[in-house]
Amino acid sequence: MNTEDPRHANGPYSGYEGNSGYEGNGPYGANNGHGGYVANGAYGTQIPAAPARATQHRGAWIGAGATLVAAVIGVVGTYMVSSNNGNANPAPPAAQGPATGTTTPGEEAQGGDQAASDSSESPESTESPEGTQSAEASEAPAPTTPPGKPAGTVEWQGPLAITYTDDKDLDSVPPVESEIREENDFSVYTFGTTKMLQPDNGVKALVWKDSAKAPTYADCAGVVDTLGTSEEIKMKTGLVVCASTNDGRLARLTVKEMTGQVSDVTGIFDVVVWSR
Repeated sequence: MNTEDPRHANGPYSGYEGNSGYEGNGPYGANNGHGGYVANGAYGTQIPAAPARATQHRGAWIGAGATLVAAVIGVVGTYMVSSNNGNANPAPPAAQGPATGTTTPGEEAQGGDQAASDSSESPESTESPEGTQSAEASEAPAPTTPPGKPAGTVEWQGPLAITYTDDKDLDSVPPVESEIREENDFSVYTFGTTKMLQPDNGVKALVWKDSAKAPTYADCAGVVDTLGTSEEIKMKTGLVVCASTNDGRLARLTVKEMTGQVSDVTGIFDVVVWSR
């Protein structure tokens, strides 16, 4: 008989070897006592030592898990160390300039969009200085006398009344009394019963004596600068006078009518004013 057969080792008649009836966890005795005939159960049934095997398997799994965790920690630690070594050498951006001067790609994109918007909304910023000056020149008011007008061109012609209280500036168009007294060219007054024409403020004048011909621009230009004076002239109907205004224009005055006395004296003239 094979004594190593489990059936005999733990059976009811196994004698004194193995978990015999005298020592076991049977119903008739305590653990490892002497109170029964059956080991680890009733009538010789063998209960496997599960706790010992489970402990061995649990220890194996715990060892394998610890090894796996250690491997993962080693891989992660190696990656973090290599990443830190790669980023440790470059100098920080702040060392190259003020922190406020750096911009993110998003800010650069916004700046480009803003610059494009400002450029499209402000077309005047692309205008050249020459264009601005041309615009300002075109908005300037035109002078009374057009520039480049040939000398001797008639600037104004028509009847004109000069009174004792209303001097006339022949350089304005039409001739009126200037608020600046020094700009007026002629006035009238009476001396006893004689009515007088007075050149004022540096105006030169002379009486044209050729009654058969009215003097032209060239005729007056040839005599007024050399023979003209600022002395008063006795007026009479039909009298013709060549004059040079205080602004340098030539004029011709022909007496048409005289009325009034002293403070209400009036002379009516046919006047032609030529450009310089």
